[in-house]
Amino acid sequence: MLGRKGLLLDRTGETGKSLEGLKLSGWDFQVTTSLERARKVLGNGETLVGLVVFDAVDSWPLRDLESMLSRHEVEWIAVLPRALLDDPTLAPVLRRNFYDFHTLPLDRERMLITLGHAHGKASLCPGVPRHEEGDGRFGMTGRSAKMLHLYRQIEKIITVDAPVLIGGESGTGKELVARAVHGHSARSQGPFIEMNCGAIPANLIHSELFGYERGAFTGAHQRTIGHIEAANGGVLFLDEIGDLPLDLQASLLRFLQEKTIVRVGGTERLRMNVRVIAATHVDLKRAVEQGRFREDLYYRLNVLHLVVPALRERRDDIELLAQMIYGKNQDQRSPQVRGFSAEAYQAMTAYDWPGNVRELINRVQHAMIMTENRFISAADLGLPAVGAHETTPTLDEVRTTVEREMIESSLKRYQNNVSATARQLGVSRVTLYRMIDRLKIVL
Repeated sequence: MLGRKGLLLDRTGETGKSLEGLKLSGWDFQVTTSLERARKVLGNGETLVGLVVFDAVDSWPLRDLESMLSRHEVEWIAVLPRALLDDPTLAPVLRRNFYDFHTLPLDRERMLITLGHAHGKASLCPGVPRHEEGDGRFGMTGRSAKMLHLYRQIEKIITVDAPVLIGGESGTGKELVARAVHGHSARSQGPFIEMNCGAIPANLIHSELFGYERGAFTGAHQRTIGHIEAANGGVLFLDEIGDLPLDLQASLLRFLQEKTIVRVGGTERLRMNVRVIAATHVDLKRAVEQGRFREDLYYRLNVLHLVVPALRERRDDIELLAQMIYGKNQDQRSPQVRGFSAEAYQAMTAYDWPGNVRELINRVQHAMIMTENRFISAADLGLPAVGAHETTPTLDEVRTTVEREMIESSLKRYQNNVSATARQLGVSRVTLYRMIDRLKIVL
């Protein structure tokens, strides 16, 4: 019972005096007289139960109050005169946002029971996200064996300055890993410049990468630095490196070997201090075998290699990731939403996630906005409930299936000769015709 923290929102502070005796029962209420102060208290994440005192309908700006109540995982109890329960303005607010209500004057024993039930519900509900420190590293979420292995690899890579090649399926978070390597390395104060090699037209990639001088081509009205030069002193992240055209692969290889560039239309050779991190969802080794990727560039980029696991390979992390996404999008959820149902967690863990973490983010954000439930369901996520597809056929369905298979097999054996089929099955021709018609078998 000890150490249970509560928040009391009381405009006058009078009700707070009545609650001082609850400290002896293990409750410690922080009394606030304004919504602004209450928001700051709730920001610490320690409060599970809150009391809101209404001495009049206009005690609080109801829209601002509802906004605050809906943004925190707290069970709220209204404290008010009995007459206010029938107010047409206040009653809907109470129904939408409050676990229970308590009428004035305060009944200490009844209030303790109500508080205990509210605290138990807030603490034990499986849908309430409890994302905590220790759930990940390097700005990433996950504590599965696969992710722990990835963290150990990153620890080694951030201490050196060699090129890194990051592999993994689309949507696994390869850019997040690249930013983690940059952000925890000696280059963390330098720039992080990203270039998606598959998103830029082939005829523009060279000038985007190396920059160009004024007059180098039509439309080049002024000198423009490229991505490599912009990343000087930091990291150049080349996403989807497998889509880089072969002629540009030779130019990139030359830069990696010489650490210098020449802008398009220029003659001056510029020395660059850039660490290159590349990422791809394709098998570059196979691309080399097929002649689509230079072998020498592959070995230049693949000095250090990281593989980001697919979400289906780290199912233990799915619940943590869902909670993290939920927490980061609190301001976009429907007011009544309080978390995930147990069914939703089961469905997410069972699903294979072909789109990986990107798909999980999409489904959770959509469900948080569109659901009409208090706790997000499997259906809200667009996922089948675990076991929902496992239905047992009825006896009539089994009998119909067996009859159809036997008749079709016999008809095929006797080349659709109904008389021979009837004799073989031990029924009359009339009976067989009736069965063929009922089962909609085409002769």
